[in-house]
Amino acid sequence: MAITTTRNPVLRDDTYSSQAQGPFLDTRSGSGLPGDTPPRTMMSIRGVIGKAAILLLLVAFSFGYTWDRVMEAAENGGAGGGSFILIGGIGGFIVSLIISFKPKLAPFLAPPFALLEGLLLGAISAYYESASVAGGYDGIVFQAALATIGVFTAMLLLYRTRIIKVTARFRAIVGVAMLGIVITYGLTFILSFFGTTVPFIHGSGPIGIGFSLLVIGIASMMLLSDFDMVERGVATGAPKYMEWYSAFALLVTVVWIYLEMLRLLSKLRR
Repeated sequence: MAITTTRNPVLRDDTYSSQAQGPFLDTRSGSGLPGDTPPRTMMSIRGVIGKAAILLLLVAFSFGYTWDRVMEAAENGGAGGGSFILIGGIGGFIVSLIISFKPKLAPFLAPPFALLEGLLLGAISAYYESASVAGGYDGIVFQAALATIGVFTAMLLLYRTRIIKVTARFRAIVGVAMLGIVITYGLTFILSFFGTTVPFIHGSGPIGIGFSLLVIGIASMMLLSDFDMVERGVATGAPKYMEWYSAFALLVTVVWIYLEMLRLLSKLRR
C-alpha cells in the first residue's frame, strides 16, 4: 500500500479534507453551494501568502528582540540565551501540538507560535554569531538566512514550473527519509543523557557535512510537499481558517531549514 502522507508533521493528506465539511462561500465568485448549513468562506493561495508574511514579521520582531538581549549579554561576558531557548522551544512545541490537533485554533495560536519561534531562533542565532562560540562565526546568521531564502525561492520555482512533480511516490520517498532523520535525532537525544552521541554526524568531517546536506535536501523536498498540500487544500474547499494553519505549517519547515543551515555553515567554518 502506497504511503501518501506528506512528512511535515503538522500537514497531512487528510488535514484539509477533514476540515472541508459543509457548504462554503467562494469569495471570488460570491456564490455558495446549496445546503442547509450557512456558507463559509474558503481558503485561497493569496490568503496563505498573506498569513505567512504576517507570521514571518512576528518571527523577525521577536528574533530581533532576543538577538539584542543575548548579544548584549555575550559582550558583557554572560550567556543570557538559555531562558529564551527554553521558553521558545518548549512553548513553541506545546503550541504547535495544540494547533496540529485543533486547526480551528490556528488563527489565534499561529501568531504566538511565531513569536515563540522568534525567541528560539534569536537566541540560537546569537549563540552561533557571538564570540562565546569557539572564536565566533561572524556573519553566519546572515549567510544562513540568505541560504534559507534561496532554498525556499528555488523550491517554489521548481514547484510552479512543475520541473519536479509531487506525486504519491515522491511523498512516500520524502516520508521514509524524514522518518529516518527523526529516528536519528531521537536516538542522538536519548544517547546524550548517557554522555554520548551518534558518531560523526555532528562533526565537521566529510560525514557530518554530508549528513547536514542530506537533511537540508530532504527538508527542501518537504517544502514541495507542503506547497502541493496547500494547493490541494484550496481545491478541496477548506475553510478560511486553514490559511493560518497552512502558513503555520510552512513556517515549521522554513524554521527547520534555517536551523540546519546554521549547523551546516558552522561545520564548514570548523
